[in-house]
Amino acid sequence: MDLTGGTLQLGVRQLRAELASLVRRAGSGERVVITVAGRPVAQLGPVEPTVGPLTLADLVARGEVEAPRRADRPEPPLTVPTWAGVRLDTLIREVRGR
Repeated sequence: MDLTGGTLQLGVRQLRAELASLVRRAGSGERVVITVAGRPVAQLGPVEPTVGPLTLADLVARGEVEAPRRADRPEPPLTVPTWAGVRLDTLIREVRGR
């Protein structure tokens, strides 16, 4: 068992022996990294609560994407109504307002 950077690292053999204890620790917020031959391959940790679909602001806050550089662009439409059995050129003309 190795404690690196506040994260517990252990091998598969030790994981099997201490699984119940490690799941409780993960549930209380601790991260556990599982290694194979000393190389990290998996992670056990707390479930992050999700309220709904992630928004762009959520992803930016988590550091997973960069915010748009230009804020002056209009928001894209949320939905475009479509109808079955209608030609694509007809739909495009209607969406473009022609």
